[in-house]
Amino acid sequence: MVPVVLFSGILAASLPILQLRAVVGEIFIHELERDGFQDYFTDHQEPTADPPVTFHANLLDHPDLPKWLRYTQRTPFQTGYLYGSATDKEVGTQTIEVTAYNRYTYETVRQTMVISIVPSPDGEMPYQADFFVKNWNVEEVLPTEVHELFQQAVDSMWEQEGLVMVNISSALDRGGRVPLPIENRKEGVYIKVGSKDPFTKCLTEAKSLENRYWCKLEQQPVITCYDSFSPRFKVDWCNLTLIDLTDVNSTEMVPIYGDGVLEPGPEFNPPDDAPDRVFFYDFLLTFLLPLILGLLLCLILAYIMCCRREGVQRRDMKTSDIQMVHHHTIHGNTEELREMARGRDVPRPLSTLPMFNIHTGERINPMQRSRHDSAQVPLILAQQ
Repeated sequence: MVPVVLFSGILAASLPILQLRAVVGEIFIHELERDGFQDYFTDHQEPTADPPVTFHANLLDHPDLPKWLRYTQRTPFQTGYLYGSATDKEVGTQTIEVTAYNRYTYETVRQTMVISIVPSPDGEMPYQADFFVKNWNVEEVLPTEVHELFQQAVDSMWEQEGLVMVNISSALDRGGRVPLPIENRKEGVYIKVGSKDPFTKCLTEAKSLENRYWCKLEQQPVITCYDSFSPRFKVDWCNLTLIDLTDVNSTEMVPIYGDGVLEPGPEFNPPDDAPDRVFFYDFLLTFLLPLILGLLLCLILAYIMCCRREGVQRRDMKTSDIQMVHHHTIHGNTEELREMARGRDVPRPLSTLPMFNIHTGERINPMQRSRHDSAQVPLILAQQ
């Protein structure tokens, strides 16, 4: 066991324990600055080197963070944040373990944070307004100067100072969609602000019937008072939520939690008087009906393939008849031409007469015939 402990200590250096404080009902934000962890990496790099660093945070002896706490870091070259809003159930002490990873050398540095969660001295804020800011991401609002600037804008609209920033959450955690990879397209962030004083007329008129009608038409409602958020913060007034905890029965807001253990009892015994079920009709419907449909389709296909060939046969017969008529026509015309040639009262053409008789040995010169009889003169000589 001892060598394992020594080996793990060599791999991961440890920073001093950090004591933090969180108040119930108020936003808790802690920056994980990369520079504070880079000084503890043992690898000697160039002074100008800026290695990428990522973080992993979890509750001590647990794999994940508690439900009220979240971690975000856009890129390994930016600052990481732990943020969230604790409730009365988390009052006490929670130990968070943060591990920083050098993505170049794979070195790790750990730091333990002890967060003391205390109740709010002012109690729960009964009037809360949840704003949806469209042109910001959650990690861009978490820096102190940014969310304080937003709080000042709320102060001027609410006409009150000393408002409490209750919670900050990303629109993706509320079911929002990931935006398209277009420049200046943001995910959006929900910022909840609480106060002890009631809502002003400027905030309540955003939820009027007329403005709800404009929201149904996908148009922004008209705000009569001065919009102190514009142009830095683009608030979606159709997604404004006003929460008045004074009108809610306190007994309905407090859930009752059990110990998570089932009460002891007898084992489950199924009922014995269940009626018998006949599955014959289910069998007919499941097997016979598809079988009958398959046979019917086979019969239809066989009828089409075997019995509906009359048109093809007639077409073949018609083609053969045309060919026979054509053949007989040529044969008849040939016979007619032969009969006409036999009936001519002219001597045979010289081209058909032999010039030498093998039986008698007679030699006949076709050129001795009369040139005046064109029927008895060879065709070539007649054209000269």
